[in-house]
Order: sequence, then C-alpha cells, then structure tokens
Amino acid sequence: MEEILKFELSNEFRQRFQHAVDERDEGFIKEILEGVNPADISALLHEFDTEDSKYVIDLLPSETRAEIINDLDEDIRERFLKVFQPGEITEIVNHLDSDDAVDILNELPIKEREEVIASLDNEEKEANILDLLRYEEDVAGGLMAKELIKANVNWSVVQCIEEIRRQAENVQKLYSVYVVDDNDRLLGRVSLKRIILAGDKTQIADIYEPELISVETYMSEEEVAMVMRKYDLEAVPVVNMQGKLLGRITIDDVVDVITEQAEEERQIMSGISGDVEEDDSVWMLTKARLPWLVIGVFGGFISAMLIGVFEDELLRITAIAFFIPLIQATGGNVGIQSSSIVVQSLANPSAFSDSLAKRLIKVFMVAALNGAVLAVLVYGGNVISGGTQNLAVVVSIALFCVVLIASFMGTITPLILNKFGFNPALASGPFITTTNDLLGLAIYFYTVHLML
Repeated sequence: MEEILKFELSNEFRQRFQHAVDERDEGFIKEILEGVNPADISALLHEFDTEDSKYVIDLLPSETRAEIINDLDEDIRERFLKVFQPGEITEIVNHLDSDDAVDILNELPIKEREEVIASLDNEEKEANILDLLRYEEDVAGGLMAKELIKANVNWSVVQCIEEIRRQAENVQKLYSVYVVDDNDRLLGRVSLKRIILAGDKTQIADIYEPELISVETYMSEEEVAMVMRKYDLEAVPVVNMQGKLLGRITIDDVVDVITEQAEEERQIMSGISGDVEEDDSVWMLTKARLPWLVIGVFGGFISAMLIGVFEDELLRITAIAFFIPLIQATGGNVGIQSSSIVVQSLANPSAFSDSLAKRLIKVFMVAALNGAVLAVLVYGGNVISGGTQNLAVVVSIALFCVVLIASFMGTITPLILNKFGFNPALASGPFITTTNDLLGLAIYFYTVHLML
C-alpha cells in the first residue's frame, strides 16, 4: 500500500495531491485532508483549476466546505461559485454566520441569490440575512453579524446561563454577553467570568458593566477598524440611531478591512489605480498601471522643456548637468518620506491635535536640519572631486532649498487631498515624485541662473 504523505504545502505534496486529483483517488484525498485547517485547504486549492477544486471540496464535510469557500479571495470565490448549483450554495450559506453568508450572496446574480434565500431551512437565518442585505458592504451594518448572545437586564444569572446555552448554538465565537433593556436598547456587557462566579439568584443588573464602546450601523468600515484598534476590542456591538442592539462585528472581519486598506494604499503609493492582483488579465493590469505612467511621461516632457528654458546656462557651464539626477532623486525621496509620515498619521486623528502652523514649523525644522547635512555632504564631495568652489556652493544651496520645498509639498499635499475627500496615499506615489522632480529642477536652474 502506498504511504500517505503528511499534509504539507510543499512541491512534493502538491505533485502527489495533483496526481490523486487527476486519478480521482477519493480515499487518499479524504484521508490526507482529514483534520486539516480549512484555511490550509484553501491555500492548497489555489493551485488547482475550478473543476478539480470543486471535486475536492465535494468530498469534504459540509461545515469544512463552507469555511473553505468563505476563506477564498472575493474575486476567486465569485468565479468559483459559478460552478455550484443554488442548492449547493444554500448548504454552504446554512453553515456560515449571517455576515459571511451575505458576502457570498452579494456575489451571486440576483435570480440565483433569491433562489438560495428562498431555500434556507432556518427562518431566523433568513430574516438575519434579509436584514443585512439592505446595508452597504462598506459600513458597520454590512460588516456586522446578527449572531450574538444578549441578556435582559432584569434576568437572573440562571436565566442568563439558560439563554447562553440556547443562543450559543448559532454563535461560533463567544466573547461576552450584551445586556439590553425590554426594548432591546444596549445597556452594557457582562463577562462570562462574572456570570460563572455570581450566585444563581444574582441579577444581571447588579453585575453588568455599563461602560461599553459601540458603533452605529452607518459608520464606515474604516471608522469601525479605527475604533476596534484604538480600544483593542475583540468584538464591538452595532446599534441603530435609537441605541437598539442589532449585531456585532468581530476582530476577524476588521482584520480583513485593515488588510484591504493596506493593499489599496500600497497600490496607490506604487502608482496603481484600482484593486488588481497578479493573476488578473493583461488588460486589467495594464489599465491599472498605465494612468500614472502616462502622467510620469508628461512630467518627463515638462522636465525636458524646463531644461530647454535654461539651455544657455547648460551651454555656458556644462558641469551643472551632472547634478540634475542628484537634485531630482533627493527631492523625490524627501517628498515621499514626508508624505508617508503624514499618510500614516492620518490613520490616527489624535496625531493631528497640534495646529497646522505648529506642524509646519516642525516640518521646516526637520527639513532644514536634513537639508543642511546633505548640503554639507554635497559641498564636500564637490570639493574632493575637484569641482569649482562656486559650483559647489550653488549646488549645495539649491539642494538645501529643494529639501525644504519637497518636505513642505510632501506634508501639505496629503492633508489637502484628505480635506477634499481623496485618498491621501496618492501623495506618496508618482504624483509627489513627479511634482518634486519638476520643482527641484526649477529651483536648481533658477539658483544657477542667479548665482553663476
């Protein structure tokens, strides 16, 4: 009998698993995947086409199957679900929390979505899903799950424990019990530790904590992520305008939001417009990258025209051309450093408690110190390499001015973009680099024009 390999995402295992899939070796596949974390199975199935992946998934228990589908990237899952029948999707949805179920339903055509909802065997889940579908995906109402544990403030501990047992069957992660009044308005929370240590006849009103951070249904996902990160929360309750408890958002949902934000900002800072991945089509990748490349080309044209304006200086003192790359590179680097710090600070509003004037003074002082050090280094390098004294002084002064202006632009640009509702990460990519290249050249040549 052939030895069964241990599950491991190695080339040897992938090859053996591919062979088992090709041969439709049901026994090997079931045995090797038994007890394996669904997230690891999802990573393995990324290597296979849709037909083979579905064959593997169909061999697994329903709950594992649902977790695997839920773990897939949104664009991959959307394509993958096309090979599933509505009945199969219904079975998957039945094993997911309401928020994850809604994410999947939103990726289906309307007709198929309605078929799945109509086929749900749990009326409470159907009601929860229908309630969540009315919220936008990027607000707290769209992120929350309806499954939670809540207790009436007038209950005893015994009643609360009975309710926990009843409700916990549908709640995968239990962090605490939310306390509500007779109108379902959120009053606070009570920890499981307090419930366990309290006497049977103790009233929930006597042991619950009234101080509780919550979010409203209309809050953006970015605001929710900021609240949970600031207060180090594992879960946060969601309420409506009247304070009625509607659901909760858990940390795993917020991690997804933070990851998506980081990926989006990284792409914007790299000059990629749009959410794309390596396995997207050539056209999608080209369309995402081309706009900023075109802007960069136009910036290059303007730089060439700017150099043409100072053609006389270049013909008179050809040595000044040697320092053009130095000026441009330094201006671009300083601008990116400054803008990156501001973009990072914008994620934490308390970082901007100081007035704008105070921040700009601090930016000026840092830039002046950096500029002075760089100017001295360039001056020394010029003298050591045999350059003329006058040219060394001019290049150093120009570099000092470029550092000041680039630092100012890198600071103020993301603040302005943020003020007008644009993603401030734009200021950390080709936009600020191209702008500072042009400003650096203009400052450099104008300094040369005045002093030489």
